[in-house]
Amino acid sequence: MTGDELLGAAPPPPPPPIGAALERELVALAPAGLRRPARQLAWVGATSLAYATGLLFALSTRGDLSQLPRPWLVGAALAWLAGFVVPMALALLPARGQVLPRWRGAGTAALIVAVGFIAFGLLVHPSGPSSLSYGLARFHHGHVCLELGLATAVVPIVLGSIALRGALPIGARPTAAALGAAGGSLGGLVLHLHCPIADALHVGLIHGGVTVVAAALAAALAPRATAP
Repeated sequence: MTGDELLGAAPPPPPPPIGAALERELVALAPAGLRRPARQLAWVGATSLAYATGLLFALSTRGDLSQLPRPWLVGAALAWLAGFVVPMALALLPARGQVLPRWRGAGTAALIVAVGFIAFGLLVHPSGPSSLSYGLARFHHGHVCLELGLATAVVPIVLGSIALRGALPIGARPTAAALGAAGGSLGGLVLHLHCPIADALHVGLIHGGVTVVAAALAAALAPRATAP
């Protein structure tokens, strides 16, 4: 038998022992925790709503609240609430049998929310005797409402980004835009119940515009947290 044949017939050498440091690392490894989307949606939604409620109580409700048409007041509030819940749910909850969130639907919802609330505010903005009007001349004073709406939007955007941390290999930007649109809608709800300014430009471009600015900021910043 030749040397090559003897070498081929010999058993393979045993692998070298692993180092003590590597062995300790392997022993310390724990299984990765699974994402629980429904639970995450519940705590993100509950915490965000609690924050918005506290903010509204700290600021007080609008002085013309009792003078406004009740159907519009309630209907618009429900629309703002839906604008918060629907994009947030699409951003956090995957479809049945899937792992990734529904990022295409989330991005579409963000666009609908942003355009819809601007159009709605421009077209439908009832007022009462004590309502205020800025008009075009004082439109720029509306930056206070824009800032307040964005301050409200920060919490759901941050919480949603934490819930999706490292979970989005694709679709991170439209999903982040949906988080922003949801947060902006929550900000719009706070403004709807707090701000007595009732002219079309303010309600449409400032209150509705909160969703656009929040969605744009979230789309620019949040993917850094949600992408693997």
